[in-house]
Amino acid sequence: MASDAAPAAAASSGAGPFSRLEWMIAWRYLRARRREGVISVIAGFSLAGITLGVATLIIVMAVMNGFRVELIDRIVGAQAHVTVLPYDRGNLEGYDALAADVATVPGVVRAAPVIEKQVPLSGPSGNAGALLRGMAASDIRQLSGVSDPEAAQGSLDRFEEGIAIGAGVARTLGLALGDRVTLLNPRGTVTAFGVIPKTKAYEVVYIFRIGMSQFDNALVFLPLEEAQTFFNMPHRVDQIEVMVEDPDTVADPTAQSIVGTIDDRILSAVGDRGFLWSWKRANGSFIAALDVERAVMFIILSLIILVAALNIISGLIMLVKDKGRDIAILRTMGLSKGAVLRVFFICGAFIGVVGTVVGCLLGVLFVVYIQEIQAAVEWVMGGQVWDPQIRFLTRVPAHMVPSDVIITVTIALSLSFFATWYPARRAARMDPVEALRHE
Repeated sequence: MASDAAPAAAASSGAGPFSRLEWMIAWRYLRARRREGVISVIAGFSLAGITLGVATLIIVMAVMNGFRVELIDRIVGAQAHVTVLPYDRGNLEGYDALAADVATVPGVVRAAPVIEKQVPLSGPSGNAGALLRGMAASDIRQLSGVSDPEAAQGSLDRFEEGIAIGAGVARTLGLALGDRVTLLNPRGTVTAFGVIPKTKAYEVVYIFRIGMSQFDNALVFLPLEEAQTFFNMPHRVDQIEVMVEDPDTVADPTAQSIVGTIDDRILSAVGDRGFLWSWKRANGSFIAALDVERAVMFIILSLIILVAALNIISGLIMLVKDKGRDIAILRTMGLSKGAVLRVFFICGAFIGVVGTVVGCLLGVLFVVYIQEIQAAVEWVMGGQVWDPQIRFLTRVPAHMVPSDVIITVTIALSLSFFATWYPARRAARMDPVEALRHE
C-alpha cells in the first residue's frame, strides 16, 4: 500500500495546487469512520450551524426589509412627500398659482392645496380629537393609502357630500357608515359678545384603514371648499401638498445640503413664498429606529455563523491531532507542506461552502414561499400566528434584497475560510519526525 501511495504522493508534489490526490485525501478524512466518529459529528454540527445561520440571516433581513417597505409605503401613501408651508402660518394666499408652479418641477407628480387643522369631534360614543385635512376630491383619490387602503367601507365617490374618517376614529366615536359626526371649530364666528364656537355635523361617507394606528386613529378628510368655509378661510389654505415620483429621492434630514435634489428644485419654484417640510423629517426618528434595529439584528444573527465557524476550527484541530501519524507518513513519502495545508483547507472549506449554499437556498425558498408557510402553520395550529389587529399588517412582510444575500454569503464563506486556515497551517507545519516519535 505504501509502495502505491509513494509514487502518487511524489507525483502530487509536482502537480498544481488542489490536485486530485489532495481532494481524495480530504474526502477520506471527511467521511465518517468508527474511530473518528466524534470528529464527523463536530463537522456535521458545523455544517448544520452554518446552514441555519445563513438561512436565518437571509430570512430575518428579508422580513426586516419587508417591514420597512410596508410601513414606509403606508406613510408616504397617507401624507405628503414634501409640504410647502407659509412663513405667515396659516395664511397661504395665491395657492393656485403656487401649486401650478410646483407642479411643473421635474419629478413632481402632484401639487395640491390643503387645509390641516386639529379639531374636536363628537359621535354616539363620546368625543375625540383628530387631524382634519381639507382636500379636493380629485387630490384625495391620488393618496394611495386612503383611496386604496388595507380595508375600507363606503366610497370616495360621495366624498363631496360628507366626510371620510379613519377606522380608529370611527371606532372611538362609535361611528358607522351613514352616521353623522359633529365637528367643533373653537375659533368660530366673531360677534359683539365674543367668539362663538362653530359646530357642524357631517355624514360619514367613507371609513378607511391604512394599517398604521398613527393615521387610522387621527386622520379625517373634508372637501377643501367645505373646510375653507368651516374654518373661515375663504380663498386661503395653510399648505401645499407635493407628491413626487420617488419619495426616497427627498433629501435626508441629516444632509448638509439639498443642492441638486428634488427639494432644491421645489424650493426654487416656491421662492420666498414658503419653506419645505418633508416626510423624512416628519418620520426621521421612526425610520432611524428601523435602520438601527435592522443593523443590530444583522450583527446578532451573524454571530450564529461565527459560532459555526469556531466549530470548524475545533473539528479540524481534532482531525489534525487524530491524523498526525498519517500526515507524517505522507510528508516522508514526498507530500509537500503546501499540499498538506491544502488538504485540510479543503476539509474546512467544503463544510463552509456546502453549508452556505444549502443555507442560501433554504433562506431564499423560505422567503419566496413565506405566505404559504404562514398559511400552513396557521392551519396546523388552528389559529392566527400573525394577528393583524396587533401588528396592523395582514401578512408577514418579506422583501428580499439581492445585496443582503450576497453580503450574507460573503460573510459565511469568509468566516469559514478564515476558520479553516489556522488548523490547516498547523497541520502543514507538523514535524514528521516528532509526530512518528510519539506513535
